[in-house]
Amino acid sequence: MKRNCILVRYGELALKGKNKAEFEDRLVKNIRDKVRRFPGVQVNKTHGRIFIEFGEQAVEPILEEVSQVFGLVGISPAIRVASDWEEIKGAVRELVESQRDAVRTFKVNSKRANKTFPLGSQEMNHRLGGYLLGMFPQLKVDVHNPELTVHVEVRGKYSYVYGNDINGPGGLPVGVSGRVMLLLSGGIDSPVAGYLALKRGAELHAIHFHSYPFTSERAKQKVIDLAQTLTRYGGRIKLHVVPFTEIQTEINKHCFESYSITVMRRIMLRISEEVAKRNGALALVTGESLGQVASQTLESMNAINDVTRMPILRPVIGMDKHEIMNIAKRIGTYETSILPYEDCCTVFLPKAPKTKPDKEVARAQEAKLDLERLIQEAVDGVEVIDLVPEQPDEELSYF
Repeated sequence: MKRNCILVRYGELALKGKNKAEFEDRLVKNIRDKVRRFPGVQVNKTHGRIFIEFGEQAVEPILEEVSQVFGLVGISPAIRVASDWEEIKGAVRELVESQRDAVRTFKVNSKRANKTFPLGSQEMNHRLGGYLLGMFPQLKVDVHNPELTVHVEVRGKYSYVYGNDINGPGGLPVGVSGRVMLLLSGGIDSPVAGYLALKRGAELHAIHFHSYPFTSERAKQKVIDLAQTLTRYGGRIKLHVVPFTEIQTEINKHCFESYSITVMRRIMLRISEEVAKRNGALALVTGESLGQVASQTLESMNAINDVTRMPILRPVIGMDKHEIMNIAKRIGTYETSILPYEDCCTVFLPKAPKTKPDKEVARAQEAKLDLERLIQEAVDGVEVIDLVPEQPDEELSYF
């Protein structure tokens, strides 16, 4: 069956009022970026619909790319024909013929955007339904729960025929909600938090704290690989790698062991805020899940947040580990996250971390450090790795 275009639909964007056009334009741009590697593919927007025209190419690779574009709720390979009744019937027959062995029930759902077309929506439903029953006597109509819905859209010069929707990822187009800075560790939670921030339309930068030689180059590469995976959904991502060895050494030397995690995370937030400001990010994003570990109790969050006034977004705050792991597996970060390479958060891990730290005690511990110098040197020493979506069968070099 020849499906010469893909029809995509969006959800929340339709509610954006005066900003709708801006959101639609961003969505079209993001789709074009995704399909750019396919020669001759065109993306066009018209009257609440976006069409991807791909000619004679295979549809499956294009569908795979488009299914990762946030803002889309429905994706449908379609047959485009002239708005002629006989051509529409032929396309409907072709669609059902291609799926006759897989379905037993169907219904027809017609829409007539072109009001000059001589048949109304209900009349098309009845005529096409009767036509299909005559052509395929093994099929039955089920208007409530059909195995196949035959969609017909009559729009101007052309009409479009397609079957069941492929669900899109939903959300908002990446880039419409401003830029954020993701605190990216090598664990399971923070890449999922980054993915969910992208889903709400944020443009993503990432920051990682690297304590060589306490953490290995493999641990650093692991984080690069996680950020690379997120580029599938967010496009270009800048990863800021912070030299953190001296800071962790100083914390271990001068601060109470039970407060070492609290002090470390307070310093991480200070550095992240400064790097975020330098890069135009308006918020920080973390993978914190309430109560999951000692540093993620409300008391710990309160003591750690004390050092910044920048908004901190926590997309997985209400999820348990099982929910977060399921998302990680679905988006392709889980297998990388569980590789056994330590990150800086597991170095010098105290035997009994404080679960209800006091802000005043944390401040007193920090006062033992040359904090201004340590933070300035860390910010000045940031390495920036610019990651772009990986093309199939293409080897990437990061250094």
